[in-house]
Amino acid sequence: MAILNVENEIEKYKTELHDSFDIASRILIKDDDKVGFLYLKSFTNQQLFIDGIFSPISKYHGELDLQNMQDKIIDNSDVKEIKTHEIIDNILKGSVIIFTEKKGLYLSIDIGAYPTRPPSEPPTSPVIQGPREGFVEDIKTNITLIRRRLHSKDLVFCETKVGKYSNTQIVIAYLDGIADKKVVKEIQNRLKSIEIDGVIDSYYILSFLESKPDSLFKQVGNNEKPDIVASKMLEGKVAIIVDNSPIVLTVPFILLEELQSSNDYYTNHHYSSLVRVVRMLGIVIAILAPGAYLALQLYHYNILPLNFLITVADTTQGLPFTPFLEMLFITLLFQILYEVSLRLPSYLGLATSIVGALILGDTGVKAGLISPPGVIVVALAKIALYTAPAQSSQITVLQCIFLILGGSLGLLGLVGGLIYFVNYLNTLDSYGTPYLAPYSPRIPQDLKDGIFMSPLTEMKTRPKSFRNKNKVREK
Repeated sequence: MAILNVENEIEKYKTELHDSFDIASRILIKDDDKVGFLYLKSFTNQQLFIDGIFSPISKYHGELDLQNMQDKIIDNSDVKEIKTHEIIDNILKGSVIIFTEKKGLYLSIDIGAYPTRPPSEPPTSPVIQGPREGFVEDIKTNITLIRRRLHSKDLVFCETKVGKYSNTQIVIAYLDGIADKKVVKEIQNRLKSIEIDGVIDSYYILSFLESKPDSLFKQVGNNEKPDIVASKMLEGKVAIIVDNSPIVLTVPFILLEELQSSNDYYTNHHYSSLVRVVRMLGIVIAILAPGAYLALQLYHYNILPLNFLITVADTTQGLPFTPFLEMLFITLLFQILYEVSLRLPSYLGLATSIVGALILGDTGVKAGLISPPGVIVVALAKIALYTAPAQSSQITVLQCIFLILGGSLGLLGLVGGLIYFVNYLNTLDSYGTPYLAPYSPRIPQDLKDGIFMSPLTEMKTRPKSFRNKNKVREK
């Protein structure tokens, strides 16, 4: 090994890191040998560095080679020898780099410490029964949460990095022998083709993983709970874990997943079937209710029951807006209240919601600006929207589209819009999986976990909708 000039090496890498204020270095002279240390103060546990690395090395008398470091000096299994091109990357990950003058070694010890929150129940996926753990922003913790549920030698984690400046760690997780290697390979190729400055969250790579990134409909699953991700991997899906994000992506993805919930598998299957029907009806109401109400009021009032028609006529008489503008105004009002409640502090958000929903709505009706039926219909649609919270953004856009169709073309416009979107959904494909499977095309075996759910004892095979191997999961 060539002798290193420790001072020059440290200065070289400090210069390469632009002499940032959080870069720390120390040089220890002992037994006619020089040992240099280079690390980031913002990432490194200072006390652990002193007690676990600096002090043991200063007290040790003997050769400072890799074997002695691992066996006699430092009680840390992460001691490893690295090459010069790996030094910067290891420093930025929170490792301490040790330069040894006589041996000419570059050693890396991972003692990075940064704030992380403990796993807790995600706010978007609460359960009455079942696991309450959720993913966090630390990728190591998320991998551990998956490993706790899948104790298998076939569980594979493949790492890649994306982002010119963020150099974000992304891990592809799948079960060897179940997941289709073609899907895994396609995901790896798409991730390698990404050229972006930085990846701050998993949603930054979402459009790169979709077959039709311009589409209104999501084509990649997103989950915050490790039990859900583990169950999807057992079906043959592939998970994509992004560092600094509590959202884990899964592919392939089908529309039916939005009707499913982890609660369904921790309760009676009859109740789960009922709830899924309710969710489906909620989605239909959220999309069609405002447009259908407007179409009936403007073009097809003769098919309304007489008592209801009289009520609508009485409440809408004398309004300054046309029915179409009235519905647009109410929809806009609800959307503004929603956006405000998201951005205000929590103690003000509740007050704003009460003021907006009760005072503004009631005052608007009494002032003769909006009608009670219009408020009720829009409020019902907005509440029903959250039967599928993961699709709330897409449903909101569809709601506006069908409102315009109902107001301009009546029921004919609504039917035409439905035909168009159903036909469009039939053309979507997620890594070889039809978007509307198992209903289009019809796959009888997969209907056991469709809208109507069968007992888990009857689900003896993996879904045929997905490209996977080892079809039998219960003998």
